[in-house]
Amino acid sequence: MKIAKVFCILFFIGLFFAACAPGPNPMEDTPDDDGDVAGFWKGLWHGLIAPVTFIISIFTENVRFYDVHNSGFWYNFGFVIGAGLIFNGGLFGGRWAKKKD
Repeated sequence: MKIAKVFCILFFIGLFFAACAPGPNPMEDTPDDDGDVAGFWKGLWHGLIAPVTFIISIFTENVRFYDVHNSGFWYNFGFVIGAGLIFNGGLFGGRWAKKKD
């Protein structure tokens, strides 16, 4: 009985992580309507404005959180750096840090 319970727990954990796995982006390295492909700098900018963009994307259909017409690794790298600066406290971490006695 204990083995079945452990198996069920592991199965659902595996199912959870499989559901979170990203899929392929068929628009990667393809230009948008303006002929542009988003690279590192655009990814960095999109990461920095991610909180505002997310809120706007909830209420409008023409604003997206992430540019699908990107260059792949470099756009993703810039997006993670930009989002990390905002969400992890890189830009505002010193101001909000608790001072130790």
